[in-house]
Amino acid sequence: QVQLVESGGGLVQLGGSLRLSCTASGIRLSSYTMGWYRQAPGKQRELVATISSDGATNYVVSVKGRFTISRDSSKNTAYLQMNSLKSEDTAVYYCNANMAYRNIPIADYWGQGTQVTVSS
Repeated sequence: QVQLVESGGGLVQLGGSLRLSCTASGIRLSSYTMGWYRQAPGKQRELVATISSDGATNYVVSVKGRFTISRDSSKNTAYLQMNSLKSEDTAVYYCNANMAYRNIPIADYWGQGTQVTVSS
């Protein structure tokens, strides 16, 4: 059984930092493209950052220079380091592990989400 468990969310002041973790069981994260998504109240879920199996990273423009996605294969865990947090970063953050073969999705797993609230 595959499980992705997020942790590290919470309440932080404007300009503060948080590090989210996503620990997997049942799969080897290093073989997957990992993504962090977020969903704010009343808004659609948006992709925040990804890291491919070969380590290439991508970020949505709004978090570039502030957020860093990484992965520790020895711990089977992905991270999202969030610095200089803004009120608009408030959302539920989800991690995702996906695998595709010739652009055809063959595996897609989600965590349960962790709340991040940035207060002023």
